Amino acid sequence: MGDERHGDPLHPGAVDQVRQGDVDTFQDPGMPPHPPRLTDLDPKAEKRGERQVLVLFIISVIGTILFFFAYFGVGHTGIEIGTKLRLQNALLGLATGLAMLGIGLGIIHWAKALMPDHESEEARHDLADEGHRAEAQEIMDTIVEESGLKRRKLLRNTLIGAIAVAPLPAIFYFRDMDRSKLGARAMVDRLRHTMWAKGVRLVRDPSGLPIKASDVQLGSAFHVIPEGLNELKEGKLNEKSKAVVLLMRLPKDKLTISPGRETWNVDGIVAYSKICTHVGCPVALYEQQTHHLLCPCHQSTFDLTQECKVIFGPAGHALPQLPIEVDSEGYLVAQSDFQEPVGPSYWERG
Repeated sequence: MGDERHGDPLHPGAVDQVRQGDVDTFQDPGMPPHPPRLTDLDPKAEKRGERQVLVLFIISVIGTILFFFAYFGVGHTGIEIGTKLRLQNALLGLATGLAMLGIGLGIIHWAKALMPDHESEEARHDLADEGHRAEAQEIMDTIVEESGLKRRKLLRNTLIGAIAVAPLPAIFYFRDMDRSKLGARAMVDRLRHTMWAKGVRLVRDPSGLPIKASDVQLGSAFHVIPEGLNELKEGKLNEKSKAVVLLMRLPKDKLTISPGRETWNVDGIVAYSKICTHVGCPVALYEQQTHHLLCPCHQSTFDLTQECKVIFGPAGHALPQLPIEVDSEGYLVAQSDFQEPVGPSYWERG
């Protein structure tokens, strides 16, 4: 009869039982053998790894230099690439990508190929006294030493240079938001004036067809631009980004009209800026039953019955209303420009 511990599924000896003595005799296998890297064995491979890291850091610096070349030297040439991206924008994106990618890949390659990769383990303990703090400081010094920052001065200095110049493009990006150097007040003045003026017809976007009051039915919504915008040769997108309007019709008894705005609508037809007062996204969704306008970016919601007052979301200001009327031919026209700046409410408003 065989060993009873080695039975079959039908007999109780099918599962071997661990005895107390077995636990004491089990040996900790420890860490598996760590295979050395080629750069650990071959000095030539180590030098090659250093050159590769150096090249990646230099690529980062070249990317930053390319950014400034594109920013100052290329300009808006009008040359189109693929999906109508201008050459300058393509170069700016490529340069920024090279600057960030070069640093990232260089640091990764340095860590994988040149820094020590031996494995170790030790028990965790509290840093309770000065002796332990000194030990922790010694560990940090060892890490710095093993990283090669002291020995590989060329790589270290190239890394420092790449990191130092990489943020510079961001400074010019932010600077380019307002080249007037006159501060927020100048930006408000830019947003205060659009193509709307007395007698300018409201036309459909993008067809440019004028709109009669009889065309606007209850519950309908039109995306509107000022007449003449499509004919602009330069600055068309800038003007459109300020002047685009949503046109809707509600029952007049649903409208809450504040003093001074009694004549701003035409039999319940109202026009409001399409630019959300949070960060400038286009307000594009109209809920016919609730008469709410919704910005899809951050879900700011405006109540059309209350002069587009903010009822939900992060927007801090109602949508500006465009005063409208009907001309002699029955077409909807503007009475004037907006009476307040359009766009995000973080601009100073007066």
